[in-house]
Amino acid sequence: MTAKPRRRLILASRSPARLGLLRQAGLDPEVIVSGVDEDALTAPTPAELALALAEAKASVVAAKPEVQGALVIGCDSVLELDGHALGKPADAEEATARWKAMRGRAGTLQTGHCIWDTTAKRYVSGTASTVVRFGEPSDEEIAAYVASGEPLYVAGAFTLDGRSAPFIEGIDGDHGNVIGISLPLVRKLLAELGVGITELWSPAE
Repeated sequence: MTAKPRRRLILASRSPARLGLLRQAGLDPEVIVSGVDEDALTAPTPAELALALAEAKASVVAAKPEVQGALVIGCDSVLELDGHALGKPADAEEATARWKAMRGRAGTLQTGHCIWDTTAKRYVSGTASTVVRFGEPSDEEIAAYVASGEPLYVAGAFTLDGRSAPFIEGIDGDHGNVIGISLPLVRKLLAELGVGITELWSPAE
């Protein structure tokens, strides 16, 4: 019996964290950045905004002639705090203010996921939510963290797999979702498209 050829997989994101998680799960996607202007999109709620951004990114890349036949994954994350969607801070001043507002509190990391099947010309999407409980870093610790530059490149001005990890007390939900992509949700969305995630695994070395 001839094995089914492995589908080409595209990640419509420049996030090294998302790429790393997918590779750890046995997948090896190509990266094609969408170029979507994230500031141009709006939505009624943070969860809907994250989903709209993910769908926009995946749709732009899925429309490219060079990716026809591939599966395209688009993701976007925002931190929901007091009903507001917080993405990447604009500058160090905003990152500092953000951390002073978050410390000692909990927010919800919303990550929109969209997978396009360019062969079937259809997509599926969904949002994963994880509660993040922040610790209480001192003003000096916040200043040092902001000076590292890391919070300027991540949604919510924090990440679980970087320098801010000691300032996060815990989470309720999917760890990977906070880093940038929910692998359980990816599996479910692929199943909706009739694709088993194990069909996409890279050959074992």
